[in-house]
Amino acid sequence: MSATGHSDDNEDINNSGYNTGEDNQQSDELISKKELLEKYSISYGTLYRWRRLGLIPDEWFIRRSTYTGQETFFPRELVCSRVELILKNRDDTSLEELARRIRKKDDGDDGPAALIIETAGGTRRIPITEIKTIRLKHGGREVDITNIFKELDV
Repeated sequence: MSATGHSDDNEDINNSGYNTGEDNQQSDELISKKELLEKYSISYGTLYRWRRLGLIPDEWFIRRSTYTGQETFFPRELVCSRVELILKNRDDTSLEELARRIRKKDDGDDGPAALIIETAGGTRRIPITEIKTIRLKHGGREVDITNIFKELDV
């Protein structure tokens, strides 16, 4: 058992779900980027490297307006659990391997169906159950394509 209190790598990975980052989250459910970096003694560069590797999902980065301007927040339980998992395993497992394990778990058959969007900026995974509508916009025309997913019976 590590200092973080986790005893099972698979359990840690299994409990690392996704969140869409909608603004309806209560402030006590969120942790600021500054607080996260201080709590775990990690640097800004380390956090964003983990993001690029897919260890911290893009949708966990929630931008909010505050009295000091824009700040970044995270779902507290999800990101703290993930950071503890990374810190616990980074001496024994490469970050790339850890990211592969997390992706494998997230893409497994036991997870919910999800819309996966890959862009030059990275990959975003959104559970189907959290999607209200999907629209495609081009040349001033917007088409609702939500029914395509309903027809897939996922």
